[in-house]
Amino acid sequence: MATTNNYKKVVIFSAPSGSGKTTIVHHLLAKFPQLQFSISATTRPCRGQEVHGKDYHFLTVEEFHKKVNGGEFIEWEEVYTGRYYGTLKSELDRIWDAGGTVIFDVDVKGGVNIKKLLGNNALAIFVMPPSVEELRKRLESRQTDSTEDIEARVKLAEQEMTYSKYFDRIVVNNKLNDAIKEAEQLVEDWLKE
Repeated sequence: MATTNNYKKVVIFSAPSGSGKTTIVHHLLAKFPQLQFSISATTRPCRGQEVHGKDYHFLTVEEFHKKVNGGEFIEWEEVYTGRYYGTLKSELDRIWDAGGTVIFDVDVKGGVNIKKLLGNNALAIFVMPPSVEELRKRLESRQTDSTEDIEARVKLAEQEMTYSKYFDRIVVNNKLNDAIKEAEQLVEDWLKE
């Protein structure tokens, strides 16, 4: 992995689950060909149409811990009890070696940790839901989680929103098209610097 002063630019998107960050990131990937998605590792089960190696690196808890102990992550976090998420060093190397700019779609603590590590080489954007109640409605409409999982996500979201102050920019996703346009402009300006 590159030394700290050799890091290239990255864009970090973090938000509570259901805020729309993944939709925004997918739009940006289509708009800016130099952006390459950093595929996170997780121990959570695959949902819906997700594909291993494309949406996430789905690992068992044992596999995840082995990679942690081997120093293979730049950051990792137990986001929910027994559910781990992290960024593999190999993902950054893969993208940078291909001449791309890394874009992250990571949990809030992961976003803060990556920003701390990469400093001015990272643009950290927090996608804020318009309200906790709207977030709950969005999670329910996805129909991918149990009622218990939704309640856990809403409770965590309330805590995660307090981390927004550690990000460079906050994009409030009240209307998705407006949030996409705002994120697009922020990323375009960042890539030009």
